[in-house]
Formats: sequence, structure tokens, C-alpha cells
Amino acid sequence: MTVTALSKYQRLEAQALWRATPEAQRIDVIASVGEATLTITDTRDRVLAHWSLAAIARSNPGAHPAIYHPDGDPGETLEVPEDEVQMIEAIDKLRAAISRQRPRPGRLRLVGFLTSLAAVVALAVFWLPGAARKHALVVVPAVKRAEIGQSLLEHLQKVTGPACRGPGGAAALAELAKRLPAPQAAGAVRFLVVRGGVAGALRLPGGTVLINAALVEDYEEPDVVAGHIVAAYRRAEGSDPLDRLLAQGGISASLRLLTTGALPEEALRAHAEALLTDPPDPLDPEALLTGFRTWEIRATPYAYALDITGETVLPLIEADPFADAPPPPPILSDQDWLRLQAICVG
Repeated sequence: MTVTALSKYQRLEAQALWRATPEAQRIDVIASVGEATLTITDTRDRVLAHWSLAAIARSNPGAHPAIYHPDGDPGETLEVPEDEVQMIEAIDKLRAAISRQRPRPGRLRLVGFLTSLAAVVALAVFWLPGAARKHALVVVPAVKRAEIGQSLLEHLQKVTGPACRGPGGAAALAELAKRLPAPQAAGAVRFLVVRGGVAGALRLPGGTVLINAALVEDYEEPDVVAGHIVAAYRRAEGSDPLDRLLAQGGISASLRLLTTGALPEEALRAHAEALLTDPPDPLDPEALLTGFRTWEIRATPYAYALDITGETVLPLIEADPFADAPPPPPILSDQDWLRLQAICVG
């Protein structure tokens, strides 16, 4: 644009009035546009001044006569009369073209600021939530996990009702916990039987496992409830219950836990509702079979409890680690099993 404008206006001349200083007299001059300068000469063709085209300012935009001066020196002026339309047009167009090509520090600063802001927002949206959650999972001690699990349990029991406490039931559950030690469980193992609301067995942060009463009341052998407990722990190994709670609660829940050691009641309430309404995560049959082998539990009773036809659980039945092997140690004595079956009676 600048080169085109220069080519168009080169050798353009016009009469004007020039004044070297504010105190000096104005004199008649000839202003001519060159390759990079505006040359001012007197009537005898003597050069009085050279102004850089890139450093010309106009002190009265839109008014006439058009008054120009070197940028930064308003004392030296050049007045171009209104009838010298081409010269005024030439100077103004050249100034505009050159101005557009100048670097824009303010614009660069704005672009830099917006880029930095976008990076900060991206970190806050994509990196910070995961990082805060992972840090919380590392630093939160087992006793705090147990407290969170208890708080979550209080919200769950508004739907499930209180844990069943029939005579001898607590002792039977304690024996079941001895037979099914949770591998690498964070917190003390505690089994609780509730009348409803829970699908199968549900592990909470801190080591508590909620068991639906139907698993002990509707089956003749404890292998079914044991299988559901294995499934609950295998799910917890694949997805930490506290991690799921924090992921649902968002960045605010993680930061609140890290800074105050507590979780918002709203986050606990929302997660309790999700645990009771969302279907359990599906489990890979091989992951389940590994649990059955480790804890020495028959897989077949659990499989038929899920699907009485056996069609959808065929891998568990066919690969039952104790189908043709010597029977594993009893899960519970007959007496403890009968006590457990009656835990919600009364």
C-alpha cells in the first residue's frame, strides 16, 4: 500500500506557507513529495526543510488550511491551503498507509495477554481439576476417608434405612469380614446390611461395604453375598470410591477437601443419590475371576444369582476356579450364616 501510494504521488508539488518556529514569520514555499520525504523549498528553489513522510502529524484533522508539523515538533508548521486538494490528500493517505505498517505494541500486548489468559483458563479447566483430585487422593489419610465414608453413609441411609442389627448379626458380619479380607483396603473393613436401595454390594470410601439384605435372605449359601462383596472391591480397585466422589463434586470439592479437610454437604448428597440410582459399572469377567481365586470363593453361585439362565455369565461359570477343585474353606459356619440371614428380622 505504501509503495503504491508513493508511486502515485511522487513529484507532486503544491504552494504552502512554512514557519520554522512559532515566533518566525510564515513564508511562501513549495512542498513536494519525494520517495521518503516531504521537501520544502522557497521561491528561489532553496531547500528549507526535509520532513520524513513517516513522521508527519496533522494538528487540525478535517479543518482548513491543513496544518502539518514534524511528529514531536509542533512549533515548525506547514499550512497547505484548501485549494491544494491533491497535496492534502497525498499527505493524509501516505500518513495513513505508513501508520498501518507500524508495529502495534498495544496490540501485541493484548494478544500476549489474551494468550496467557487462555493458557490459564485451559489449565484451570483441563489440568487443575484432575491434578487437585489426584493430590487429594494421595494426601487424604485413611481416618479421613473413613469420616467421609460415614458422612456419605448418613445420606445413603435416608433411602436405605438404618443398618440391620438383629441378634448375632454383627458377630456374623465380623466373621465374614475375617474370611473376606479386602486387599489393600484404605480403612477398616466394615460390612453393613441394609434393607434396600443398594444394588448388590456397594463399597464406600474408608472401607465400609453396604450389602443388600436380599443377598443374605434369598439364597441358601453365603457364596452369593461373598461374590457381590468381591465385585464391590474389584470395582473399588478399578475406580477409587473417593476419586469418584471428588470427580462428581468437581474442582470445588477437591479444593475444599484439601484446604479444610471436609467435603460440602451438597457434594455428599448428590453423590449418594448417584450411587443409589446409577447402575454399577460393568466388570470384566477375568477381573472377577481373579478375585474369586484370591479369596477362594466359588464363582458359579454368584453367576447364577446374576442370571438364572447362565447365558450372560457363562465365562464365570465355565472358568469357576473351584468347579472341579477341592471346595474352598467355608465362608461362614452354618450357625453364623443362619444368624446373618436373620439380621434384619425384628
